[in-house]
Amino acid sequence: MAISPTTSKPYLYPDVRKRTTGTSGLSNEHLSNNGRVPTTHMSDGHEEKSQLTALQQHVLFWDRDNDGIIHPKDVYDGFRALGFNVLFSLGSLLIPIFFSYPTSLAHSWYPDPWLRIYVGSIHKAKHGSDTNIFDLDGHFHRDRFEAMFSRWDEDGCGGLSADQMWRMWKKNRCAADVAGWCFAFMELWTTWLLLQKDGRVWKDDLLACYDGTLFWKISEANSDPKKPSWSRGYGVRDLLDGLLRGRTWRNWDLN
Repeated sequence: MAISPTTSKPYLYPDVRKRTTGTSGLSNEHLSNNGRVPTTHMSDGHEEKSQLTALQQHVLFWDRDNDGIIHPKDVYDGFRALGFNVLFSLGSLLIPIFFSYPTSLAHSWYPDPWLRIYVGSIHKAKHGSDTNIFDLDGHFHRDRFEAMFSRWDEDGCGGLSADQMWRMWKKNRCAADVAGWCFAFMELWTTWLLLQKDGRVWKDDLLACYDGTLFWKISEANSDPKKPSWSRGYGVRDLLDGLLRGRTWRNWDLN
């Protein structure tokens, strides 16, 4: 039976019944989380899927025990499950260091000594200088997502190159928001390392990344030897391949 954080620990998912995934703008095929969406137990004995915001769905992969709390170890384990190496996964522990306190403000003024991230108030960790595709309530705006590709996918191929993402990051920087610049850069860099294929981050992959379903797909591909392994991404091996074959980090240009 699915764990019900909204029943056992209601403060973790505040006003979850009022939230509707329909307002996020994501299409229905991008709303499932392989059965890990928390459920609310109704009085008639049936279970109803909790209506999480798109941003809550985006981070739910790291809630390893589905209790509404993401511990630092959950962050590390999640990145390892996505295929990142030990060094990068250790670096991901900057996430709870910076984002624990904003999410804990939903129920306490005091910092959490264990640096836990609370899924129910993840919208409080939204920073400036980002793409603004998630709004301040954590809802996904499909029109903003489409507008991003309309502006930056200049050749209309359905994907964003590293150069295009770099220019987008520079354009989105707000004045006096150094922290937001850094967070946005780390997010785009991580997205590139995880998703790039043939030198681009493709639209469908990025959409599935926003709603979180892609993380489950990658994790399953990496953990099940019977399934095809995740064929996208960029790592040290790709960098060395490009440098050795053509003295460039753009190894896809050499194929």
